[in-house]
Amino acid sequence: MATNKDTTINPMVNVIMLFILFLSKQAVAQTNSEVLKTDVLRNEILKMDSLLFDVAFNQCDASQFKKIIADDVEFYDDRFGLNVSKENEIKSLDSKCSRPEKLTRKLNSCIIDKLGDFGAVQIGDHTFYVDGKPEGTGKFIHIWERKDKDWKLKRIVSYEHRPIKK
Repeated sequence: MATNKDTTINPMVNVIMLFILFLSKQAVAQTNSEVLKTDVLRNEILKMDSLLFDVAFNQCDASQFKKIIADDVEFYDDRFGLNVSKENEIKSLDSKCSRPEKLTRKLNSCIIDKLGDFGAVQIGDHTFYVDGKPEGTGKFIHIWERKDKDWKLKRIVSYEHRPIKK
């Protein structure tokens, strides 16, 4: 005599399956949300980079420069050492802008990552031009601090400055 096996699924298995399905959808939603946040962060830091260099540095806009640089800025440079004075950074910009030749900077590439709830780190390389001709390259690390809706450049590491071989 053949017996009928119970073909109903255990209710606990149903609950577990629904729970796994829910978690997988949550993981995808969280991943998409994180990607959007990363894109927003990248766009914000690239905008700040543009204001710092395309406007303040390249166009000698000292007022823009003052807005971006933190009051307690620290600038580490492989050529000049450490500067911890915002006023000295402003004087350096003024000195650069009073030179007869025009010094500009172009961002080549960078990566940007979140630093918890503090801000962001930007690591990249750039090329410097004198009167439109490539003069040298360098690498940098910028630590950006977010205060309310504003970004301030808090720490700068500028290194591996190399002349362009002509």
